[in-house]
Amino acid sequence: MSHARRRTLYWMILCCGISILWGYSVEHAQPSFMEDFKAVYYGAKCVFLHTDPYKESGFLGVYLADGGTLPAAPDKAQIFLHAVPVCTNLPTSLLIAASFTILPCWLAQLLWLALTGGMFLLAASLISSLTEGYSCRVTLVLLCIVLANSEILFSGGNLAGIAISLCLVAVWCFLKERFIPAGIFCLAVSLALKPHDAGLVWLYFFLAGGLHRRRALQTLAVTATLALAAFLWVQPIAPDWMQELSANLMATSAHGEINAPGPSSISFRNANMLIDLQNVLSVFRDDPRFYNPASWLICGVLLLVWAIRTLRTRFTLPGALLALASVAALSMLPVYHRQYDAKLLLLTVPACAMLWAKRGLIGWIAILLSTAGILVTGDIPSAILLTFTRNLSLPASGFAGKLLIVALLQPAPFILLAMSFFYLWVYLRRDQESN
Repeated sequence: MSHARRRTLYWMILCCGISILWGYSVEHAQPSFMEDFKAVYYGAKCVFLHTDPYKESGFLGVYLADGGTLPAAPDKAQIFLHAVPVCTNLPTSLLIAASFTILPCWLAQLLWLALTGGMFLLAASLISSLTEGYSCRVTLVLLCIVLANSEILFSGGNLAGIAISLCLVAVWCFLKERFIPAGIFCLAVSLALKPHDAGLVWLYFFLAGGLHRRRALQTLAVTATLALAAFLWVQPIAPDWMQELSANLMATSAHGEINAPGPSSISFRNANMLIDLQNVLSVFRDDPRFYNPASWLICGVLLLVWAIRTLRTRFTLPGALLALASVAALSMLPVYHRQYDAKLLLLTVPACAMLWAKRGLIGWIAILLSTAGILVTGDIPSAILLTFTRNLSLPASGFAGKLLIVALLQPAPFILLAMSFFYLWVYLRRDQESN
């Protein structure tokens, strides 16, 4: 390993360690520590105990019988009761997490924490290797910002940490033409855990054609096998799981609930905010009949243009980096996503380093947008913003007042939209035949 690679690895380990230790030290003594992991852990445990995990009474009964406690503070208890006892995980997620249920919850949490940190660090290291020949400094700075701003990912134990890491490993395998079976398996598990995170990355390889399409189809076959196994495992115990899961998702996304977009949601001015486009469009009109179709229309047009370009062009590594950078930012916008899902923006780092290496205006725009996107979805900058705006009174009426609310309180979706549009624009104008 070269001196530069060793230095990069040391800095990444340090920054990832900051997130792990900070996230653990802040939350480990609280009932809410790793609440997202508890949701999937106790969901899988319910199935083993022949209890329907999608019914709140059965889920909460298993959790409390295992020694689980509720937060004492009423406000934290309200959030906790929305986040844990209502199972909103797919059966595939429960199946993949099932092996952890043989361990006590505290030990399973520590193991999951270590696994998430190790996989996240591996994924960042592999993404770094995709930038060889470009700007090492830009790569190091952007990677370290992401790694040092992932406290919520580790304190909550969300599946996104594993799912996104596996997705990034698969991207490296496919682009580097190495360890292809491992890449197929990693992307399949990522799709099984978080299809709304890895789905558009899978779509890119499907549209790219050739060997990449074959690998995408093989990935889909492995995912379907996992889904079938999960269905056969859960169906006898929870025969109505699809309706119950749908009801749970609707309940947590109802107006004012924890996963609902808009100023009325308890997550609007909170840590780990929503970053989808609905969350800002709802400021202008808090009506799902407006913000859902508007979000899907905007993202759908960009996705259609991106898909046509991918279908009509020959695969090249520079083109793949630009396409994946655009779709990584776009993935966050059309449906429910939180800040921890934005770790997928690691896919924008190779494209940014590539454009910066050529200098010029496009390079400056790339580094400014990528840095802005990574910062506004990072945990520490978001906490600082929340601290300074917590008691800030903003005008709620008038277009200018609502625009001010978005600019100060919810800048992430618009910056992600700008990132997606910019990388798509560069992808469209690039003469790939010359690469």
